[in-house]
Parts: sequence; structure tokens; C-alpha cells
Amino acid sequence: MSIATALQDVQQQMREAAERAGRPASEVRLLLVTKTVAAERVRQAIAAGASELGENKVQEGRPKAAALAGEPVRWAMIGHLQSNKVKEMLDFASSLHSLDRLSLATALERRLQTLGRGLDVLIQVNTSGEASKYGLAPAELPAFLRSLTAFDALRPRGLMTLATFTADQTEVRRCFRLLRSLRDQARNDAPQGADLCELSMGMSGDFPAAIEEGATIVRVGQAVFGARPTPDSFYWPEGDTAAVPPA
Repeated sequence: MSIATALQDVQQQMREAAERAGRPASEVRLLLVTKTVAAERVRQAIAAGASELGENKVQEGRPKAAALAGEPVRWAMIGHLQSNKVKEMLDFASSLHSLDRLSLATALERRLQTLGRGLDVLIQVNTSGEASKYGLAPAELPAFLRSLTAFDALRPRGLMTLATFTADQTEVRRCFRLLRSLRDQARNDAPQGADLCELSMGMSGDFPAAIEEGATIVRVGQAVFGARPTPDSFYWPEGDTAAVPPA
């Protein structure tokens, strides 16, 4: 199956899931995950209509964005971000979907103030409770949102989560419903709650369920590009051979 055909199939599944939930399909955006995908293959997806791209690693996203400079796309950083990578991330990404600690917010604010620009951010919440996943514990979210009011350059737009990696759809949907509940409560309580409109949840294996549970952004890569190479068979830019995290 070609990349263009696979992209069309994902978009059709998104429309059907939105219809089942009684939602306009226009409420849900596709963030195409390009992790481990060569720039020329990404270019095929762009030609087929992809306009929002997400990367997990700065050392891969930055050179890939440079290779695709001039294409009509926006890049988001969706993986865990180290504070010492903030400068490089801001070179190519227009949003961050994995804000999870005040030290990172501080580093972002400092650099953004220097650049004279703002940044849309999503707060990552660990709805599965797994120690292997990044993100705030659900109980920590209200205080974290209050703390973000001190950062003028950061614009909180919503929440992001990774559901439990399991075939148990009841558990997967529990994670999605929890994130939606947290977002809805935050919109009522937080000073900037009116701006918390986004729910980024759902990936290649579960995005239809995420849409049915309220997702406004789904992060899909393998359903369009095919299975990713194993960590030991993929050469990361700048020599980083770290394991590829699940996505």
C-alpha cells in the first residue's frame, strides 16, 4: 500500500470514528508521526495532504525539518524533551506536546523570552500509572496548571497522554476518559482553562477509540508509513542509537 493510500485510509477511519461519536470530523486533527521515517518518504505524505508532523527526538527532527524546509507543514515535538535540548527544539518545532515539569517550563520560558516569541504547549499526563511513562500524575495537574500562569511565553492548549499498551480496550478507553475528565475539570477550574481545548491521545493501534472518547489530535505514524525498524537497525542522526520508545 502506498503512503498516500494509507494516509487516506487513516483519514477515512478518523471520519468514521467521529461519526460514531456524533462529532464533526473537522474537530479531529491528524498529527503524522515521522519517527525513523526518511525525509523523502515524509515528502510523499506531505504531497498527499499531511500538514502537521510530529517528532519524538530533537536530534532526528531538527535535520529532517531542515531537509523539508519550504514544505507547507508545521512541526510538533511530541517526545520527552531534555531541558538542554530546548534551543534545538525551538529551531524547528512550533509546539510542544510533552510538557511535564516546571524545570522544563523555566528553560522554555527563558529561551522564548530571548527569541521574543510564544509557544503552544500540551501538558503530558500519565493516565496509565506506569512507571515507564513520563507525565504528571493526574493529581498533580491542577497545581501544575496554576504554576504555568507565571510563564508569559507558554500557551497551554490542552493535555496529552499515552494509554496503557495493552489489547484490553476497556483499559485503553479508561486512560482516554480520564484525560478528557481532567481536561474538562481544568477548563472549569484553571485561570487559563478556556484555552485548554486540545486532547492529544490515540496512536496507530487505538486512534478510532480515542476519537470516540473525545480526542482532538491523534498521533499516527506506523498506520501510514508501516512498521518502524528495530532500534539496532536504525541509525539515528548525530550518532544517537538510543532505543526507539513505543508510539
